[in-house]
Amino acid sequence: MVVIKRHAEDRAHLLHLKEATDDLGMLASFTEKRASVKERLSLGKASREKAPRAAHAQFEKNHDRPDPVGILEQQNISRVQKLVPVRFARMLASPFAFLRGSAAVMAGDLANTPVTGLFVNACGDMHVANFGVFASAERNLVFAINDFDEIHPGPWEWDLKRLAASAAVAVRFMGGDKDKAADAARAAVRSYRKRIRRFAEMGYLEVWYNRIDERSVMDTLSAKARGRAERAMAKAREKGHVQVLEKLTEQVDGEHRIIEEVPLIVRETHLENGMPINEALDLMLRSYIDSLSYDRRKLLSRYRLVDSARKVVGVGSVGTGCWVLLLQGIDNDDPLFLQVKQAQPSVLAPYVQGKLPFENEGRRVVVGQRLTQGAPDIFLGWGEGQGTHFYVRQLADMKGSVTFNEGDVDQLDTFEEYCALCGWALALAHAKSGDPAMIAGYCGNSDELDDAIAKFALAYARQTDKDYDALDKARRSGRIRVASEAMVK
Repeated sequence: MVVIKRHAEDRAHLLHLKEATDDLGMLASFTEKRASVKERLSLGKASREKAPRAAHAQFEKNHDRPDPVGILEQQNISRVQKLVPVRFARMLASPFAFLRGSAAVMAGDLANTPVTGLFVNACGDMHVANFGVFASAERNLVFAINDFDEIHPGPWEWDLKRLAASAAVAVRFMGGDKDKAADAARAAVRSYRKRIRRFAEMGYLEVWYNRIDERSVMDTLSAKARGRAERAMAKAREKGHVQVLEKLTEQVDGEHRIIEEVPLIVRETHLENGMPINEALDLMLRSYIDSLSYDRRKLLSRYRLVDSARKVVGVGSVGTGCWVLLLQGIDNDDPLFLQVKQAQPSVLAPYVQGKLPFENEGRRVVVGQRLTQGAPDIFLGWGEGQGTHFYVRQLADMKGSVTFNEGDVDQLDTFEEYCALCGWALALAHAKSGDPAMIAGYCGNSDELDDAIAKFALAYARQTDKDYDALDKARRSGRIRVASEAMVK
């Protein structure tokens, strides 16, 4: 049985979550009668007795809350040390950047908030910058969550609260006031609540195949928001392996080589343990190939590895192992870029006790993405090398995302619509991996949950400002080293 450990006054208290079993909820016999949608809606509604919807408005910092800087420093122990100053520099760009990079801090805070006991495959690092468009296997653009490093079975509320908090922090980052921040958070929750109710009525296969495609996105937007979305979609279509080839490589002796940009893109000759990089990559690829289906292995075997480099990505991921591999197909103009990312335990893992049916953290990421995204990369896979877990995906495949600019108040005109899209995508992810009827029964049809989580979002935005200030104080005191601005971009 999997449980959540709640860091409250009584640290020994364990909340049992019957939906989260060692085999991810697959205990029922095929011949066992299942509860109807109506019955599951009622069960979800009944869970309000244990966790009233209004209770989600509360955020109270524990008297023994761990030092947020200390949590980040603990994470850095297993990271590439020369890149730790880059991570801190990126997090210090703004409170919004801090929130993006401090999922571990918020996971501890969320573990102390009310939950219903309903599990999904929780993203673990849910925020408004963690969505984007990408190409499905049919080459159609789809809007969905785009990062799964922290995915782990956990309460659906944790994802929704982190999304709402990020919306509030993003509004302040763009120059909006408290009211606009609350409205953005409320828009995300309202959309989630309404969409999860629709998914509750759908058949299992209908939910599984459901995607938020380009037309679905455009149909929900205002004229102004639609124009911005169209430009973002057009930009995504221009991104592919050939375009990345032109941007990231140069010709050397008739072959493409990845251009170094120290310290963000570096061609290494050996790993930290001294192993030659070619030997390490060979072992890694052999392990990765075993995770692919036969048809994918056959396709990948036609490519030849040409070059590789370590590449710094994201905010929270800085310092973890991340590599870009350049493979060549039929000729120099037929490239395939793969990204290899180290997979460490999810930030949710310390607060959700129980064993998954596999130990490889890369497999946890891949399984979670396949369960929630609905249209995963055809080269998505995992492996292990020298005791390091990793997962692999395509670096560029018509991928695009929204960027948020500090002080850009013009973005606020359509930001609530964007937050609604995010709430929709999160609801779809949770409907694929959890029980949408029980969640919908709990959420209900009123705006009580929307208002409660919006209040939580404002409170957590204030806490984020304080945590950001604590990190900045650590910089000023010399406790942490921070890379120069020129080294970070």
